[in-house]
Amino acid sequence: MNATTDLQQQLFNFIKSSQPHISLADELCDLLDISHDSAYRRIRGEKPLSLSELKVVCEKYNIALDQVLQLNSGTVVFRSSDGSSDITDLKTYLEGILREVKFFNAFKQKEMLVLAKDFAVFQFFLVPEIAAFKCFFWMRHILLDERLNRAKFSVKSFPFPEILDLTKQLTKEYAQLDSIELWNEETVRSTLRQIRYYKESGLFETEEDAEITYRAFDELLDHLQHMAELGVKSMKGESDLIKKGSFQLFVNEIILGNNTYILRLDGKTYAYINYAVLKYLSTQDPKFCGNLYNSFQNLVSRSSLISKVGEKDRNHFFNLLREEAVKLRHH
Repeated sequence: MNATTDLQQQLFNFIKSSQPHISLADELCDLLDISHDSAYRRIRGEKPLSLSELKVVCEKYNIALDQVLQLNSGTVVFRSSDGSSDITDLKTYLEGILREVKFFNAFKQKEMLVLAKDFAVFQFFLVPEIAAFKCFFWMRHILLDERLNRAKFSVKSFPFPEILDLTKQLTKEYAQLDSIELWNEETVRSTLRQIRYYKESGLFETEEDAEITYRAFDELLDHLQHMAELGVKSMKGESDLIKKGSFQLFVNEIILGNNTYILRLDGKTYAYINYAVLKYLSTQDPKFCGNLYNSFQNLVSRSSLISKVGEKDRNHFFNLLREEAVKLRHH
């Protein structure tokens, strides 16, 4: 076996291991406009990829060659969630996240580790009223959606039912993943400040909308505490008997998270780092992901487990969150 053949097989083995649910030969046929026989010859390394074919394959699967070929370049290659363009449409953004989470759930062994500065985006969607508020906020203030330029938020008349449908689908997918999450009391503040800002700025349609939104946030805390008590994820209003992913919740009083997600999928590690509110960078770089995973485990070892066990600590922590909610509500 020559060096070219060996490197080409490394490339295709990397693709197959990172996306085990695809038929690589079928995809290569469509991607390179070649026959099945030609596709298999390339996969086995019998037929070298041309430079143009290599470019197409790498672009299709978001691959950096120095990562696959294990070049010691000292760089870490990240993929941006929005590619080369800005996110301007929340529906497209949520559809992209839904594809990612379905990809996670395609693996047999799947676990998500969360270093949380804020609630995970999926958790906002556990309560419909909070889902509507957060989506409205993102569309109006982050994505600058022209349809909402002068709009005020109303729980009863959120104008985008297709977006709420996507939030429900995302919550169902999130509920299938085993999670280990690291929080502290700062976790609640961002959304509560947004609600308070809306109330003080007259951006709720009515006073009732403000009260409904505050009550919905309290319901979200109640449901998250219920999940922590059982150590299992669930949809709001759903029977606890329905099998879902595990939910391990740790609290660290001195470490503030940064909304980093680490995925452990059939023995491989993927990292997703949130930035600019709705965007994220992702990488499969083994060294980077390994260091990040070890750092997370170190933080967990210095934190308190409050899910399923530690009832006193769990009640104390969620009472602190509720006190914070009252404080910010009446500040």
